[in-house]
Amino acid sequence: MPEGWQRVGEGPVTLEDLPQVVEELLKQGRDYTVWLLLGDMGSGKTTLAKQIVKATGVDTLVTSPTFSIVNQYGGAGGTTIYHFDFYRINNVEEALDLGFEEYLASGNLCLIEWSEKIKALLPDKFFEVRIQHHDSLSREIYFRRHDRKEKDRI
Repeated sequence: MPEGWQRVGEGPVTLEDLPQVVEELLKQGRDYTVWLLLGDMGSGKTTLAKQIVKATGVDTLVTSPTFSIVNQYGGAGGTTIYHFDFYRINNVEEALDLGFEEYLASGNLCLIEWSEKIKALLPDKFFEVRIQHHDSLSREIYFRRHDRKEKDRI
């Protein structure tokens, strides 16, 4: 992994390990409301998002927002999570048209898949989670924090 990335766990993780992985990610990313979920198609970004939503106490069906672009999940305690999938957008204007900047400004947790398509809209501070295939049943998961005030954005 490039400089600045930290591995979650001591090796590849499986679905059974996911609750502990998410617990660690929530601890490491607790000061961030914008999370970029990075990985190849089929790497498990939406599966990770499902576990994050569950771990934050929101008990709802989590689905991929590939066609809707954004899904909103809310819980009884007032927790709201926005889950974006920008795979199908063609340009930054499409994200602006759906009110992406207002979602970011809400202060609620925003989980973003395919963020490279909206890189120009990312805030100064965000948390990245990278999922890499290890084999068909396990992944390696890494994270890093970004704050443009400390260093240039990627």
